[in-house]
Amino acid sequence: MNETESVAADAGFDAQRRATEYAILDALRGVVDPEIGMNVVELALIKQIILGPDSTEIKMILTTPFCPYAGAMIQQVKEQAESVVEHDVKVTLLAERWDPRDAGLMW
Repeated sequence: MNETESVAADAGFDAQRRATEYAILDALRGVVDPEIGMNVVELALIKQIILGPDSTEIKMILTTPFCPYAGAMIQQVKEQAESVVEHDVKVTLLAERWDPRDAGLMW
């Protein structure tokens, strides 16, 4: 084991886990906020992906507290993530407020 591999092992880096997280994020690019026309990844709505052996949880926020498309977007996030992992995905909405600057947007 070389020094780089040793550091990665010590830090608990899991390449397969990281690849799965990126695959989920890539799949979530297919979920578009119909009011803004950008996907949930570009909008920085996905805050955390928690991968487990039998389930996955995605923590996300919405662009507005009473988003009329919330139900459809949550369902799409669940379905897209489940297309990557072959187990149940739970989507949890956080109370955090969305800031367009997090997505690199300035109005």
